[in-house]
This record gives sequence, structure tokens and C-alpha cells, in this order.
Amino acid sequence: MNRRHFIRHRPFSTLLVVLLIALLGWVWHERVALWTFPDIISAYTAKEYCSCRYVMNNDAAYCQGYVKQWLAFSGFTDDSASKRVTVSGMGRSNSAVWAGERQGCRLQP
Repeated sequence: MNRRHFIRHRPFSTLLVVLLIALLGWVWHERVALWTFPDIISAYTAKEYCSCRYVMNNDAAYCQGYVKQWLAFSGFTDDSASKRVTVSGMGRSNSAVWAGERQGCRLQP
């Protein structure tokens, strides 16, 4: 069976292989951005919740609704004594802490 025969008699299989190769090429090209994506979810949620709660002085229930996302996080801790918020999701964990009135909230390394 030669190549022309395969393409002519199996057009959907050929198209699928071409699309798979294109997808793998795109994933390789965007590998750095795709690797950091899980950090973005927990970091964004921690920072925005901290700002909503401790900079804007909103109540906890309002701020939880404010940061609700389509991709749910697996862990959430709001330590009001130290004004520190820790969020875990997609295998990563990030914390934000209130640094003061002028500085607002900052992500912790």
C-alpha cells in the first residue's frame, strides 16, 4: 500500500494524523505558558481574595463569590489573624498576605 492509496482511501485518518501533529507542535511551542497555567489559578484567587477581604474590607462570603472560577480550587485557607490567604488548585499552592494600607496584598514566594 503506497502513500497515495492510503490518503485517498482513508481521508479521515489522514486528517486526524495531520491535526494530531499540528496539536503536538502547538503544545511544544506553548509549553512554558502551559506549564505555568496551574500556578495562575491559585495565585490569582489568593491575591484577589486577599485584596477583596483586607484591602476593600468586604465580608468573607462576598469575597468568596467574587473570586469563584470555572476551575475550582481544592484548598482554601483564610487566616484572618495574620491576614494571609492560601489557595491550592491543580496541584499548586499560592499565598497572598496583606502588607499594609499602602502596599495592599502581595503574593508570597
